[in-house]
Amino acid sequence: MNGDAPDLNQFKRIVFFTGAGLSAESGIPTYRGQGGTWQRYNYEDYACQRAFDRDPEKVWEFHEARRADAAGCEPNLAHRLIAEIAQAKPETEIVTQNIDHMHQRAGAERVIELHGSLWRVRCDRTGLIEENFDVPLKSRKTPYGDYWRPDLVWFEDPMNMETIDEAVRVIQRCDCLVSIGTSGLVYPAAQLPMLAIAGGAVAIEINPEETPISQSFAYTMRGPATEMMRLLWPEA
Repeated sequence: MNGDAPDLNQFKRIVFFTGAGLSAESGIPTYRGQGGTWQRYNYEDYACQRAFDRDPEKVWEFHEARRADAAGCEPNLAHRLIAEIAQAKPETEIVTQNIDHMHQRAGAERVIELHGSLWRVRCDRTGLIEENFDVPLKSRKTPYGDYWRPDLVWFEDPMNMETIDEAVRVIQRCDCLVSIGTSGLVYPAAQLPMLAIAGGAVAIEINPEETPISQSFAYTMRGPATEMMRLLWPEA
């Protein structure tokens, strides 16, 4: 740990900026770490629009398996503590790169999902977007005969600028940013903590390993998210 962890009670506007490492303790694989999803699968076959246009059934088989895996996991203590803090401090915000819905399942009500959600489907032709928690899906097609598409930001997709703008807004006004389980490799998401730092917020990184942006944080905490969150929130 780089310095003593500050007590989050002293801050009013906290932003939790979370990545795949947060959900790893729930049993959900990370993306780029050892054994990560994109070490085992080629995104060009399963996670880009080209793949979906070429073979939507193959892409849906992959994503149905991911939905089933996520449904079989439970939010961990770190997810629950973040939700508890958000309830105790109403100006707390959660900005996540995760698509697993774990924050919401832990009780968080406001979550900005930078990369979409496994639990939403959309039809780009009609503009329909729906939450869908069926495992497996009752139908992979809309009532109009089009394939539903997972409402995710796939490789090669543009980011949703309304979502990015919302994330920028809450990050720029925070007085503390806690980054948990992010690799610091995925852009533009990796740039967002820098906005909090530039605005004078106290920045804390929780990650078992150093990341490319670790040196920018005032505090770095090396260890599992559940253990480190206990240190930050003594109320637990």
